[in-house]
Amino acid sequence: MARNSADWNSVRNGFWGAALGLAGGGALILSGVKDNLVLLIICVAVAVLAALIFGRRGRSQILATTATNGAGDAAALPPLAREIFERLPDPLLLLDASGRVVFANKGMATAVGTDPLKKHISAVLRMPAVLNAIEKTVETGEPTSVAFSTPVPVERHYQAYATRMEQSPRLTALLLHDVTAVIRAEEARADFIANASHELRTPLAAVSGFIDTLRGHAKDDEAAREQFLDIMSQEAGRMRRLIDDLLSLTRIELNEHVPPSGTVDIVALARNAAAALQSLARVDNVTVTVTDAPGLPPIRGDRDELIQLLQNLIHNAIKYGREGGHVGVSFALTPGPAGRRAQGAMVAVSVKDDGEGIPREAIPRLTERFYRVDVKRSRERGGTGLGLAIVKHIANRHGGRLGIESLPGEGSTFTVYLPTAVHAVTEVS
Repeated sequence: MARNSADWNSVRNGFWGAALGLAGGGALILSGVKDNLVLLIICVAVAVLAALIFGRRGRSQILATTATNGAGDAAALPPLAREIFERLPDPLLLLDASGRVVFANKGMATAVGTDPLKKHISAVLRMPAVLNAIEKTVETGEPTSVAFSTPVPVERHYQAYATRMEQSPRLTALLLHDVTAVIRAEEARADFIANASHELRTPLAAVSGFIDTLRGHAKDDEAAREQFLDIMSQEAGRMRRLIDDLLSLTRIELNEHVPPSGTVDIVALARNAAAALQSLARVDNVTVTVTDAPGLPPIRGDRDELIQLLQNLIHNAIKYGREGGHVGVSFALTPGPAGRRAQGAMVAVSVKDDGEGIPREAIPRLTERFYRVDVKRSRERGGTGLGLAIVKHIANRHGGRLGIESLPGEGSTFTVYLPTAVHAVTEVS
Protein backbone atom coordinates (compact mmCIF):
# COMPACT_ATOMS: atom_id res chain seq x y z
CA MET A 1 0.00 0.00 0.00
CA ALA A 2 2.81 2.39 0.85
CA ARG A 3 4.48 1.73 -2.47
CA ASN A 4 1.23 2.34 -4.37
CA SER A 5 0.74 5.57 -2.44
CA ALA A 6 4.26 6.71 -3.30
CA ASP A 7 3.73 5.88 -6.97
CA TRP A 8 0.44 7.80 -6.95
CA ASN A 9 2.14 10.81 -5.37
CA SER A 10 4.85 10.67 -8.03
CA VAL A 11 2.26 10.55 -10.80
CA ARG A 12 0.28 13.36 -9.20
CA ASN A 13 3.38 15.52 -8.79
CA GLY A 14 4.35 14.76 -12.37
CA PHE A 15 0.93 15.83 -13.59
CA TRP A 16 1.01 19.13 -11.76
CA GLY A 17 4.63 19.74 -12.75
CA ALA A 18 3.81 19.16 -16.40
CA ALA A 19 0.75 21.37 -16.15
CA LEU A 20 2.74 24.18 -14.57
CA GLY A 21 5.50 23.86 -17.14
CA LEU A 22 3.09 23.90 -20.07
CA ALA A 23 1.14 26.79 -18.56
CA GLY A 24 4.33 28.77 -18.11
CA GLY A 25 5.48 28.06 -21.66
CA GLY A 26 2.02 28.89 -23.01
CA ALA A 27 1.93 32.19 -21.15
CA LEU A 28 5.37 32.99 -22.52
CA ILE A 29 4.23 32.43 -26.10
CA LEU A 30 0.85 34.12 -25.83
CA SER A 31 2.25 37.18 -24.08
CA GLY A 32 4.27 38.23 -27.10
CA VAL A 33 7.13 38.91 -24.64
CA LYS A 34 7.28 42.67 -24.89
CA ASP A 35 9.72 43.71 -22.19
CA ASN A 36 7.74 41.78 -19.57
CA LEU A 37 10.66 40.78 -17.36
CA VAL A 38 8.52 39.57 -14.47
CA LEU A 39 6.47 37.25 -16.65
CA LEU A 40 9.55 35.78 -18.31
CA ILE A 41 11.34 35.11 -15.03
CA ILE A 42 8.24 33.46 -13.59
CA CYS A 43 7.80 31.32 -16.71
CA VAL A 44 11.42 30.16 -16.65
CA ALA A 45 11.29 29.42 -12.95
CA VAL A 46 8.01 27.53 -13.24
CA ALA A 47 9.24 25.53 -16.23
CA VAL A 48 12.45 24.50 -14.47
CA LEU A 49 10.64 23.75 -11.22
CA ALA A 50 8.27 21.57 -13.22
CA ALA A 51 11.19 19.29 -14.06
CA LEU A 52 12.31 19.17 -10.44
CA ILE A 53 8.90 18.33 -8.94
CA PHE A 54 8.09 15.43 -11.22
CA GLY A 55 8.36 13.28 -8.13
CA ARG A 56 11.02 11.59 -6.13
CA ARG A 57 12.24 9.58 -9.07
CA GLY A 58 13.03 12.68 -11.14
CA ARG A 59 14.89 14.33 -8.28
CA SER A 60 16.73 11.17 -7.35
CA GLN A 61 17.84 10.72 -10.97
CA ILE A 62 19.42 14.17 -11.03
CA LEU A 63 21.00 13.76 -7.62
CA ALA A 64 22.38 10.33 -8.49
CA THR A 65 23.85 11.56 -11.76
CA THR A 66 25.38 14.56 -10.05
CA ALA A 67 26.95 12.39 -7.35
CA THR A 68 28.34 9.94 -9.91
CA ASN A 69 29.55 12.23 -12.67
CA GLY A 70 29.99 15.51 -10.86
CA ALA A 71 27.36 17.12 -13.08
CA GLY A 72 23.89 16.26 -14.30
CA ASP A 73 23.11 15.82 -17.96
CA ALA A 74 20.08 15.71 -20.26
CA ALA A 75 19.50 12.03 -19.47
CA ALA A 76 18.90 12.91 -15.82
CA LEU A 77 15.77 14.87 -16.65
CA PRO A 78 12.52 12.92 -16.92
CA PRO A 79 11.36 12.49 -20.55
CA LEU A 80 8.36 14.78 -20.15
CA ALA A 81 10.54 17.53 -18.69
CA ARG A 82 12.95 17.28 -21.62
CA GLU A 83 10.08 17.43 -24.08
CA ILE A 84 8.65 20.53 -22.42
CA PHE A 85 12.01 22.26 -22.53
CA GLU A 86 12.66 21.23 -26.14
CA ARG A 87 9.32 22.67 -27.21
CA LEU A 88 9.96 26.06 -25.66
CA PRO A 89 10.16 28.67 -28.46
CA ASP A 90 13.27 30.32 -26.97
CA PRO A 91 16.79 28.97 -26.31
CA LEU A 92 17.12 27.56 -22.78
CA LEU A 93 19.93 25.91 -20.84
CA LEU A 94 20.50 24.71 -17.27
CA LEU A 95 23.79 25.14 -15.40
CA ASP A 96 25.09 23.25 -12.40
CA ALA A 97 26.83 24.91 -9.47
CA SER A 98 30.17 24.91 -11.30
CA GLY A 99 28.74 26.71 -14.34
CA ARG A 100 28.69 23.71 -16.67
CA VAL A 101 25.76 23.08 -19.00
CA VAL A 102 23.72 20.06 -17.87
CA PHE A 103 20.89 20.62 -20.35
CA ALA A 104 20.33 22.73 -23.48
CA ASN A 105 17.35 22.62 -25.80
CA LYS A 106 17.62 22.64 -29.58
CA GLY A 107 16.95 26.36 -29.71
CA MET A 108 20.06 27.04 -27.63
CA ALA A 109 22.26 24.79 -29.80
CA THR A 110 21.01 26.67 -32.87
CA ALA A 111 21.60 30.07 -31.26
CA VAL A 112 25.19 29.39 -30.19
CA GLY A 113 26.06 27.30 -33.27
CA THR A 114 27.41 24.27 -31.33
CA ASP A 115 26.37 21.61 -28.84
CA PRO A 116 26.86 23.28 -25.43
CA LEU A 117 26.25 20.17 -23.29
CA LYS A 118 28.87 19.62 -20.53
CA LYS A 119 30.76 22.76 -21.55
CA HIS A 120 31.39 25.65 -19.20
CA ILE A 121 29.10 28.59 -19.88
CA SER A 122 32.11 30.82 -20.60
CA ALA A 123 32.97 28.57 -23.57
CA VAL A 124 29.39 28.66 -24.87
CA LEU A 125 28.52 32.35 -24.61
CA ARG A 126 31.52 34.68 -24.84
CA MET A 127 29.49 37.66 -23.72
CA PRO A 128 30.88 39.35 -20.59
CA ALA A 129 27.54 40.99 -19.79
CA VAL A 130 25.73 37.63 -19.84
CA LEU A 131 28.44 35.88 -17.82
CA ASN A 132 28.34 38.66 -15.21
CA ALA A 133 24.56 38.38 -14.99
CA ILE A 134 24.77 34.61 -14.45
CA GLU A 135 27.47 35.06 -11.81
CA LYS A 136 25.35 37.59 -9.97
CA THR A 137 22.34 35.29 -10.03
CA VAL A 138 24.39 32.32 -8.76
CA GLU A 139 25.82 34.38 -5.92
CA THR A 140 22.70 36.26 -4.82
CA GLY A 141 19.84 34.09 -6.03
CA GLU A 142 18.24 37.16 -7.58
CA PRO A 143 16.95 36.93 -11.19
CA THR A 144 18.87 39.10 -13.66
CA SER A 145 18.29 40.35 -17.18
CA VAL A 146 20.72 41.74 -19.72
CA ALA A 147 20.63 42.65 -23.42
CA PHE A 148 23.36 41.59 -25.85
CA SER A 149 23.97 41.25 -29.59
CA THR A 150 25.80 38.82 -31.86
CA PRO A 151 27.25 40.53 -34.96
CA VAL A 152 27.83 37.47 -37.20
CA PRO A 153 26.79 35.85 -39.47
CA VAL A 154 23.78 38.21 -39.31
CA GLU A 155 23.38 40.69 -36.47
CA ARG A 156 20.89 39.43 -33.89
CA HIS A 157 19.72 40.95 -30.62
CA TYR A 158 18.81 38.97 -27.50
CA GLN A 159 17.49 39.57 -24.03
CA ALA A 160 19.05 37.09 -21.58
CA TYR A 161 17.23 36.10 -18.39
CA ALA A 162 18.94 34.15 -15.60
CA THR A 163 17.31 32.67 -12.48
CA ARG A 164 18.53 30.23 -9.82
CA MET A 165 16.49 27.33 -8.52
CA GLU A 166 16.17 26.85 -4.76
CA GLN A 167 15.41 23.13 -5.09
CA SER A 168 18.22 20.59 -4.92
CA PRO A 169 20.34 20.41 -6.96
CA ARG A 170 20.69 24.17 -7.32
CA LEU A 171 20.49 24.65 -11.05
CA THR A 172 20.64 28.01 -12.79
CA ALA A 173 18.39 28.55 -15.81
CA LEU A 174 19.34 30.85 -18.68
CA LEU A 175 16.71 31.84 -21.21
CA LEU A 176 17.49 33.84 -24.39
CA HIS A 177 14.72 35.74 -26.08
CA ASP A 178 15.34 36.94 -29.64
CA VAL A 179 14.29 40.60 -29.87
CA THR A 180 15.88 41.21 -33.28
CA ALA A 181 12.54 41.90 -34.95
CA VAL A 182 11.59 44.42 -32.25
CA ILE A 183 14.94 46.23 -32.45
CA ARG A 184 14.89 46.36 -36.23
CA ALA A 185 11.31 47.58 -36.29
CA GLU A 186 12.31 50.49 -34.06
CA GLU A 187 15.41 51.22 -36.16
CA ALA A 188 13.36 51.03 -39.35
CA ARG A 189 10.80 53.43 -37.91
CA ALA A 190 13.51 55.93 -36.98
CA ASP A 191 15.23 55.56 -40.37
CA PHE A 192 11.96 55.92 -42.21
CA ILE A 193 11.11 59.15 -40.43
CA ALA A 194 14.59 60.62 -40.92
CA ASN A 195 15.22 59.53 -44.52
CA ALA A 196 11.74 59.50 -45.99
CA SER A 197 10.93 62.98 -44.72
CA HIS A 198 14.07 64.33 -46.39
CA GLU A 199 13.60 62.51 -49.71
CA LEU A 200 9.89 63.27 -49.96
CA ARG A 201 10.24 66.96 -49.18
CA THR A 202 11.49 67.95 -52.66
CA PRO A 203 8.79 66.25 -54.78
CA LEU A 204 6.08 67.32 -52.36
CA ALA A 205 7.27 70.92 -52.55
CA ALA A 206 7.29 70.73 -56.36
CA VAL A 207 3.77 69.29 -56.54
CA SER A 208 2.45 71.85 -54.04
CA GLY A 209 4.09 74.69 -55.98
CA PHE A 210 2.58 73.61 -59.29
CA ILE A 211 -0.86 73.23 -57.71
CA ASP A 212 -0.66 76.80 -56.40
CA THR A 213 0.49 78.00 -59.83
CA LEU A 214 -2.36 76.23 -61.61
CA ARG A 215 -4.82 77.76 -59.20
CA GLY A 216 -3.32 81.20 -59.74
CA HIS A 217 -2.04 83.01 -62.82
CA ALA A 218 -1.64 79.81 -64.91
CA LYS A 219 -5.19 78.53 -64.44
CA ASP A 220 -6.18 79.62 -67.95
CA ASP A 221 -2.87 78.74 -69.61
CA GLU A 222 -3.53 75.41 -71.33
CA ALA A 223 0.10 74.84 -72.43
CA ALA A 224 1.45 75.55 -68.94
CA ARG A 225 -1.24 73.35 -67.41
CA GLU A 226 -0.22 70.34 -69.53
CA GLN A 227 3.47 70.94 -68.78
CA PHE A 228 2.87 71.27 -65.05
CA LEU A 229 0.61 68.22 -64.91
CA ASP A 230 3.28 66.17 -66.64
CA ILE A 231 5.91 67.25 -64.10
CA MET A 232 3.50 66.61 -61.23
CA SER A 233 2.89 63.11 -62.57
CA GLN A 234 6.63 62.46 -62.65
CA GLU A 235 7.09 63.73 -59.10
CA ALA A 236 4.14 61.66 -57.86
CA GLY A 237 5.65 58.60 -59.52
CA ARG A 238 8.95 59.33 -57.83
CA MET A 239 7.25 59.52 -54.43
CA ARG A 240 5.41 56.27 -55.12
CA ARG A 241 8.64 54.47 -56.05
CA LEU A 242 10.37 55.87 -53.00
CA ILE A 243 7.62 54.69 -50.65
CA ASP A 244 7.51 51.26 -52.32
CA ASP A 245 11.27 50.85 -51.94
CA LEU A 246 11.22 52.02 -48.33
CA LEU A 247 8.46 49.58 -47.42
CA SER A 248 10.24 46.79 -49.27
CA LEU A 249 13.54 47.51 -47.53
CA THR A 250 11.82 47.64 -44.14
CA ARG A 251 10.14 44.26 -44.72
CA ILE A 252 13.43 42.67 -45.82
CA GLU A 253 15.34 44.05 -42.84
CA LEU A 254 12.73 42.77 -40.40
CA ASN A 255 13.15 39.22 -41.77
CA GLU A 256 16.88 39.41 -42.43
CA HIS A 257 17.71 37.15 -39.47
CA VAL A 258 15.30 34.43 -40.66
CA PRO A 259 16.93 32.18 -43.29
CA PRO A 260 14.73 31.35 -46.31
CA SER A 261 13.54 27.76 -46.71
CA GLY A 262 12.56 27.52 -50.39
CA THR A 263 14.63 26.23 -53.31
CA VAL A 264 14.85 28.14 -56.61
CA ASP A 265 16.51 27.96 -60.03
CA ILE A 266 18.54 31.16 -60.14
CA VAL A 267 19.07 31.01 -63.92
CA ALA A 268 15.32 30.84 -64.55
CA LEU A 269 14.77 33.74 -62.16
CA ALA A 270 17.40 35.82 -63.99
CA ARG A 271 15.65 35.18 -67.31
CA ASN A 272 12.31 36.23 -65.80
CA ALA A 273 13.85 39.39 -64.34
CA ALA A 274 15.50 40.30 -67.66
CA ALA A 275 12.28 39.69 -69.60
CA ALA A 276 10.35 41.99 -67.25
CA LEU A 277 12.83 44.82 -67.97
CA GLN A 278 12.97 44.47 -71.76
CA SER A 279 10.68 47.47 -72.34
CA LEU A 280 13.00 49.70 -70.29
CA ALA A 281 16.04 48.32 -72.10
CA ARG A 282 14.51 49.10 -75.52
CA VAL A 283 14.09 52.77 -74.57
CA ASP A 284 17.91 53.10 -74.33
CA ASN A 285 18.56 50.50 -77.05
CA VAL A 286 20.31 48.27 -74.50
CA THR A 287 20.68 44.54 -75.11
CA VAL A 288 20.30 42.27 -72.06
CA THR A 289 21.59 38.70 -72.30
CA VAL A 290 21.49 35.88 -69.75
CA THR A 291 24.08 33.17 -70.34
CA ASP A 292 23.31 29.46 -70.02
CA ALA A 293 24.65 27.60 -66.99
CA PRO A 294 24.00 23.87 -67.42
CA GLY A 295 24.41 21.82 -64.28
CA LEU A 296 24.21 24.81 -61.94
CA PRO A 297 22.79 23.64 -58.59
CA PRO A 298 19.64 25.28 -57.16
CA ILE A 299 19.74 28.10 -54.63
CA ARG A 300 18.08 27.95 -51.23
CA GLY A 301 16.13 31.17 -51.15
CA ASP A 302 12.97 33.22 -51.35
CA ARG A 303 11.79 33.43 -54.97
CA ASP A 304 10.19 36.89 -54.74
CA GLU A 305 13.17 38.44 -52.95
CA LEU A 306 15.68 36.97 -55.39
CA ILE A 307 13.68 38.26 -58.37
CA GLN A 308 13.69 41.69 -56.75
CA LEU A 309 17.46 41.44 -56.24
CA LEU A 310 18.05 40.51 -59.89
CA GLN A 311 15.68 43.17 -61.22
CA ASN A 312 17.40 45.85 -59.15
CA LEU A 313 20.84 44.88 -60.46
CA ILE A 314 19.74 44.57 -64.10
CA HIS A 315 17.72 47.79 -63.91
CA ASN A 316 20.72 49.66 -62.49
CA ALA A 317 22.92 48.28 -65.29
CA ILE A 318 20.41 49.49 -67.89
CA LYS A 319 20.06 52.95 -66.30
CA TYR A 320 23.74 53.64 -65.77
CA GLY A 321 25.22 51.67 -68.66
CA ARG A 322 26.01 53.04 -72.11
CA GLU A 323 23.15 53.96 -74.40
CA GLY A 324 23.03 51.34 -77.12
CA GLY A 325 25.24 49.14 -74.96
CA HIS A 326 25.04 45.66 -73.50
CA VAL A 327 24.16 44.19 -70.11
CA GLY A 328 25.26 40.62 -69.43
CA VAL A 329 24.16 38.24 -66.68
CA SER A 330 26.49 35.30 -66.05
CA PHE A 331 26.92 32.55 -63.47
CA ALA A 332 29.80 30.66 -61.86
CA LEU A 333 30.18 28.09 -59.11
CA THR A 334 32.74 29.03 -56.46
CA PRO A 335 33.89 27.56 -53.12
CA GLY A 336 32.24 28.96 -50.02
CA PRO A 337 34.38 31.62 -48.32
CA ALA A 338 36.39 30.48 -45.30
CA GLY A 339 35.13 31.54 -41.89
CA ARG A 340 31.45 31.73 -42.87
CA ARG A 341 28.72 29.40 -41.70
CA ALA A 342 27.52 28.80 -45.25
CA GLN A 343 28.57 25.30 -46.23
CA GLY A 344 29.52 23.92 -49.63
CA ALA A 345 29.74 25.88 -52.85
CA MET A 346 28.23 29.25 -53.70
CA VAL A 347 26.72 30.46 -56.94
CA ALA A 348 28.12 33.76 -58.17
CA VAL A 349 25.59 35.78 -60.19
CA SER A 350 27.30 38.64 -62.05
CA VAL A 351 25.59 41.57 -63.80
CA LYS A 352 27.98 43.54 -66.03
CA ASP A 353 27.40 46.79 -67.91
CA ASP A 354 29.61 48.79 -70.25
CA GLY A 355 28.90 52.22 -68.82
CA GLU A 356 31.24 54.93 -67.59
CA GLY A 357 32.10 53.10 -64.38
CA ILE A 358 32.14 54.17 -60.74
CA PRO A 359 34.90 56.14 -58.94
CA ARG A 360 36.88 53.90 -56.60
CA GLU A 361 36.16 56.06 -53.55
CA ALA A 362 32.39 55.77 -54.10
CA ILE A 363 32.21 51.96 -54.24
CA PRO A 364 32.20 51.33 -50.44
CA ARG A 365 29.21 53.66 -50.05
CA LEU A 366 27.01 52.31 -52.83
CA THR A 367 24.88 50.16 -50.53
CA GLU A 368 24.14 53.03 -48.12
CA ARG A 369 20.57 54.23 -48.08
CA PHE A 370 19.95 57.13 -50.46
CA TYR A 371 23.59 57.35 -51.52
CA ARG A 372 24.00 58.30 -55.18
CA VAL A 373 27.19 58.87 -57.16
CA ASP A 374 25.37 61.32 -59.44
CA VAL A 375 22.29 62.66 -57.65
CA LYS A 376 20.92 64.60 -60.62
CA ARG A 377 21.23 61.72 -63.06
CA SER A 378 19.81 59.23 -60.57
CA ARG A 379 16.68 61.29 -60.02
CA GLU A 380 16.26 61.93 -63.74
CA ARG A 381 16.41 58.16 -64.30
CA GLY A 382 13.86 57.46 -61.57
CA GLY A 383 16.30 56.17 -58.98
CA THR A 384 15.45 56.24 -55.28
CA GLY A 385 18.92 55.52 -53.88
CA LEU A 386 17.63 52.35 -52.20
CA GLY A 387 18.13 49.69 -54.87
CA LEU A 388 21.56 48.45 -53.80
CA ALA A 389 20.65 48.66 -50.10
CA ILE A 390 17.79 46.26 -50.88
CA VAL A 391 20.19 43.99 -52.79
CA LYS A 392 22.64 43.91 -49.86
CA HIS A 393 20.00 43.00 -47.28
CA ILE A 394 18.46 40.29 -49.48
CA ALA A 395 21.94 38.80 -49.98
CA ASN A 396 22.55 38.93 -46.21
CA ARG A 397 19.29 37.13 -45.49
CA HIS A 398 20.29 34.37 -47.91
CA GLY A 399 23.69 33.93 -46.26
CA GLY A 400 25.43 35.56 -49.22
CA ARG A 401 27.24 38.78 -50.01
CA LEU A 402 27.54 41.48 -52.67
CA GLY A 403 30.77 42.27 -54.50
CA ILE A 404 31.34 45.34 -56.71
CA GLU A 405 34.09 45.84 -59.28
CA SER A 406 34.37 48.92 -61.46
CA LEU A 407 36.90 50.96 -63.37
CA PRO A 408 36.11 54.42 -64.75
CA GLY A 409 35.43 54.17 -68.46
CA GLU A 410 35.24 50.36 -68.44
CA GLY A 411 31.86 49.65 -66.87
CA SER A 412 30.87 47.90 -63.64
CA THR A 413 30.24 44.35 -62.47
CA PHE A 414 27.96 43.59 -59.53
CA THR A 415 28.28 40.02 -58.25
CA VAL A 416 26.05 38.36 -55.67
CA TYR A 417 27.34 35.19 -54.00
CA LEU A 418 24.57 32.86 -52.80
CA PRO A 419 24.88 29.48 -51.04
CA THR A 420 23.62 26.48 -53.00
CA ALA A 421 20.86 24.21 -51.71
CA VAL A 422 23.15 21.19 -52.21
CA HIS A 423 26.87 20.61 -51.72
CA ALA A 424 28.67 21.05 -55.04
CA VAL A 425 32.25 21.63 -56.12
CA THR A 426 32.07 21.43 -59.94
CA GLU A 427 33.18 24.49 -61.88
CA VAL A 428 30.66 26.06 -64.25
CA SER A 429 32.06 27.46 -67.46
